[in-house]
Amino acid sequence: MEAYADAAQRALADPDPWQGFCQYIEHICAMQAGDHGFPDVLMMAFPTAPRVEAARERAYRCVVTLIRHAKEDGRLRSDFTPEDVLMILMANAGVIAATGEAALGLSQRLVALVLQACPAQGAHLLPPAPTGAQMFRALHGPRAPRGTC
Repeated sequence: MEAYADAAQRALADPDPWQGFCQYIEHICAMQAGDHGFPDVLMMAFPTAPRVEAARERAYRCVVTLIRHAKEDGRLRSDFTPEDVLMILMANAGVIAATGEAALGLSQRLVALVLQACPAQGAHLLPPAPTGAQMFRALHGPRAPRGTC
Protein backbone atom coordinates (compact mmCIF):
# COMPACT_ATOMS: atom_id res chain seq x y z
CA MET A 1 0.00 0.00 0.00
CA GLU A 2 2.93 2.32 0.67
CA ALA A 3 4.23 1.70 -2.88
CA TYR A 4 0.76 2.51 -4.25
CA ALA A 5 0.62 5.74 -2.24
CA ASP A 6 4.17 6.66 -3.26
CA ALA A 7 3.26 6.17 -6.93
CA ALA A 8 0.32 8.54 -6.53
CA GLN A 9 2.50 11.12 -4.79
CA ARG A 10 5.18 10.92 -7.53
CA ALA A 11 2.52 11.34 -10.21
CA LEU A 12 1.15 14.39 -8.43
CA ALA A 13 4.65 15.90 -8.26
CA ASP A 14 5.06 15.73 -12.06
CA PRO A 15 4.92 19.30 -13.43
CA ASP A 16 2.76 18.04 -16.33
CA PRO A 17 -0.51 16.78 -14.80
CA TRP A 18 -1.45 14.76 -17.90
CA GLN A 19 1.94 13.07 -17.98
CA GLY A 20 1.70 12.36 -14.25
CA PHE A 21 -1.78 10.91 -14.68
CA CYS A 22 -0.74 8.62 -17.55
CA GLN A 23 2.40 7.46 -15.79
CA TYR A 24 0.40 6.77 -12.63
CA ILE A 25 -2.15 4.58 -14.42
CA GLU A 26 0.63 2.75 -16.27
CA HIS A 27 2.60 2.24 -13.06
CA ILE A 28 -0.19 0.94 -10.86
CA CYS A 29 -1.40 -1.43 -13.58
CA ALA A 30 2.16 -2.72 -13.99
CA MET A 31 2.26 -3.19 -10.19
CA GLN A 32 -0.83 -5.37 -10.53
CA ALA A 33 0.74 -7.43 -13.30
CA GLY A 34 3.92 -7.91 -11.29
CA ASP A 35 2.26 -8.89 -8.01
CA HIS A 36 -0.91 -10.93 -8.28
CA GLY A 37 -1.74 -10.23 -4.62
CA PHE A 38 -1.71 -6.47 -5.19
CA PRO A 39 -5.33 -6.25 -6.46
CA ASP A 40 -6.55 -8.08 -3.38
CA VAL A 41 -4.72 -5.70 -1.05
CA LEU A 42 -6.19 -2.69 -2.86
CA MET A 43 -9.70 -4.05 -2.55
CA MET A 44 -9.50 -5.05 1.12
CA ALA A 45 -9.97 -2.89 4.19
CA PHE A 46 -7.54 -3.18 7.08
CA PRO A 47 -9.25 -1.41 10.00
CA THR A 48 -6.74 -2.80 12.50
CA ALA A 49 -3.74 -1.68 10.43
CA PRO A 50 -3.65 2.12 10.68
CA ARG A 51 -0.46 2.43 8.57
CA VAL A 52 -2.09 0.59 5.69
CA GLU A 53 -5.24 2.67 5.89
CA ALA A 54 -3.21 5.90 6.19
CA ALA A 55 -1.30 4.98 3.03
CA ARG A 56 -4.59 4.21 1.25
CA GLU A 57 -5.99 7.59 2.29
CA ARG A 58 -2.80 9.37 1.18
CA ALA A 59 -3.01 7.63 -2.20
CA TYR A 60 -6.68 8.57 -2.58
CA ARG A 61 -6.06 12.24 -1.77
CA CYS A 62 -3.19 12.37 -4.27
CA VAL A 63 -5.26 10.69 -6.99
CA VAL A 64 -8.19 13.07 -6.45
CA THR A 65 -5.82 16.02 -6.71
CA LEU A 66 -4.03 14.55 -9.73
CA ILE A 67 -7.35 14.09 -11.54
CA ARG A 68 -8.40 17.64 -10.68
CA HIS A 69 -5.10 19.08 -11.95
CA ALA A 70 -5.26 17.10 -15.21
CA LYS A 71 -8.82 18.35 -15.76
CA GLU A 72 -7.87 21.95 -14.95
CA ASP A 73 -5.01 21.62 -17.44
CA GLY A 74 -7.64 20.75 -20.05
CA ARG A 75 -6.12 17.39 -20.95
CA LEU A 76 -8.23 14.90 -18.95
CA ARG A 77 -11.88 14.45 -19.88
CA SER A 78 -14.16 16.39 -17.54
CA ASP A 79 -16.29 13.37 -16.57
CA PHE A 80 -13.38 11.22 -15.32
CA THR A 81 -13.73 10.37 -11.61
CA PRO A 82 -11.61 8.66 -8.94
CA GLU A 83 -13.99 5.71 -9.20
CA ASP A 84 -12.87 5.34 -12.82
CA VAL A 85 -9.37 4.55 -11.53
CA LEU A 86 -10.88 1.69 -9.52
CA MET A 87 -12.72 0.42 -12.61
CA ILE A 88 -9.46 0.51 -14.57
CA LEU A 89 -7.80 -1.51 -11.82
CA MET A 90 -10.69 -3.99 -11.78
CA ALA A 91 -10.51 -4.43 -15.56
CA ASN A 92 -6.75 -4.81 -15.44
CA ALA A 93 -7.02 -7.38 -12.64
CA GLY A 94 -9.42 -9.38 -14.80
CA VAL A 95 -7.03 -9.33 -17.76
CA ILE A 96 -4.16 -10.40 -15.52
CA ALA A 97 -6.13 -13.21 -13.88
CA ALA A 98 -7.28 -14.58 -17.23
CA THR A 99 -4.08 -14.45 -19.27
CA GLY A 100 -1.27 -16.13 -17.31
CA GLU A 101 2.17 -15.60 -18.84
CA ALA A 102 0.82 -13.08 -21.37
CA ALA A 103 -0.55 -10.88 -18.56
CA LEU A 104 2.06 -8.12 -18.66
CA GLY A 105 1.81 -7.51 -22.40
CA LEU A 106 -1.97 -7.67 -22.43
CA SER A 107 -2.17 -5.41 -19.39
CA GLN A 108 0.01 -2.86 -21.17
CA ARG A 109 -2.29 -2.99 -24.20
CA LEU A 110 -5.38 -2.54 -22.04
CA VAL A 111 -3.81 0.45 -20.31
CA ALA A 112 -2.86 2.02 -23.66
CA LEU A 113 -6.43 1.60 -24.90
CA VAL A 114 -7.87 3.06 -21.71
CA LEU A 115 -5.51 6.04 -21.74
CA GLN A 116 -6.52 6.80 -25.33
CA ALA A 117 -10.09 7.16 -24.06
CA CYS A 118 -9.13 9.64 -21.32
CA PRO A 119 -8.11 12.84 -23.15
CA ALA A 120 -10.58 15.72 -23.07
CA GLN A 121 -10.16 16.44 -26.77
CA GLY A 122 -12.65 14.43 -28.80
CA ALA A 123 -14.27 12.88 -25.71
CA HIS A 124 -17.81 11.61 -26.08
CA LEU A 125 -20.25 11.66 -23.19
CA LEU A 126 -19.99 8.62 -20.91
CA PRO A 127 -22.77 6.97 -18.91
CA PRO A 128 -22.93 8.29 -15.35
CA ALA A 129 -19.96 7.43 -13.13
CA PRO A 130 -20.57 5.01 -10.28
CA THR A 131 -20.81 6.50 -6.83
CA GLY A 132 -18.32 5.67 -4.13
CA ALA A 133 -20.96 3.51 -2.43
CA GLN A 134 -21.63 1.59 -5.66
CA MET A 135 -17.91 0.94 -6.10
CA PHE A 136 -17.61 -0.20 -2.49
CA ARG A 137 -20.43 -2.70 -3.01
CA ALA A 138 -18.86 -3.85 -6.29
CA LEU A 139 -15.50 -4.39 -4.63
CA HIS A 140 -16.69 -5.89 -1.36
CA GLY A 141 -20.02 -7.50 -2.23
CA PRO A 142 -20.68 -11.19 -2.78
CA ARG A 143 -19.00 -12.71 -5.81
CA ALA A 144 -20.25 -15.63 -7.85
CA PRO A 145 -17.95 -18.67 -7.72
CA ARG A 146 -15.75 -19.13 -10.78
CA GLY A 147 -17.37 -21.06 -13.58
CA THR A 148 -20.91 -19.89 -12.82
CA CYS A 149 -23.06 -17.41 -14.67
